[in-house]
Amino acid sequence: MKTKSKILIIAGSDSSGGAGIQADIKTVTALGSYAMTAVTAVTVQNTNGVASVVAIKPSEIGKQILFTCKDIKPNAIKIGMLHSSQVIFSVVNALQKVKTSKIILDPVMIAKGGTRLINKSAIKTLKEKLIKKAYLITPNIPEAEILTKMKINTLEDMIHAAKILQKLGVKNVLLKGGHRKSVYIQDVLLSGKQVTVFKNKKITTKNTHGTGCTLSSAITTFLSCGKPLKKSCELGIKYVNQGIGSNPNNGKGNGPINHLNSIIIVKKFRL
Repeated sequence: MKTKSKILIIAGSDSSGGAGIQADIKTVTALGSYAMTAVTAVTVQNTNGVASVVAIKPSEIGKQILFTCKDIKPNAIKIGMLHSSQVIFSVVNALQKVKTSKIILDPVMIAKGGTRLINKSAIKTLKEKLIKKAYLITPNIPEAEILTKMKINTLEDMIHAAKILQKLGVKNVLLKGGHRKSVYIQDVLLSGKQVTVFKNKKITTKNTHGTGCTLSSAITTFLSCGKPLKKSCELGIKYVNQGIGSNPNNGKGNGPINHLNSIIIVKKFRL
């Protein structure tokens, strides 16, 4: 299969392979595109939680971005874990030299097990310097609550929070509703003034590690191939739901989803 587009991923590594850059690479590859990376941190983690985080020097992160893009120009950029203000400034400075309009920011703040992955100073810098450079941001409810300083309980709260986030300078917001206790998951897309609600039945499982990273990378991939924003979000959500539904059940804690759910292996390569 010929690759459809090229995507640069700026994010942290997950040693368990379920989230972070590992999930991003699997997603981009499974959907037919080519993944490049700039690693922001190395985490020691498994399905039970995060044991430690080792930061990569901000200057080295910037060098990864620029040196990679100098050789292979990305059609889109996906940004995940940025743990400090210094890292965010380095990424912002590098992005000013990379001419790519499709920048998708997943404001990763808290790991599935509850470990905080970003400090308060970095949150302020994220709001003031980076969000306005993104084409789309994809926060979940806890992340949106931190960014907006409001409590989100209802669908109306989600729409209001998305409008507050939009005032930070980003045109498009996909606020994910998976943390609400309900039979159906409602994800809210605010594009300009248009509100779209994607409604899907919640799949009961503990194996949802990496869903946020996976969704933002899937949307980035579809956008990079020229699909409209609304369709890219719809297809990304569908890809994630199918990955959750196949329920691979790896690990003793919050296991990963199945990133290979979109792949059909030709006969000569089947095991």
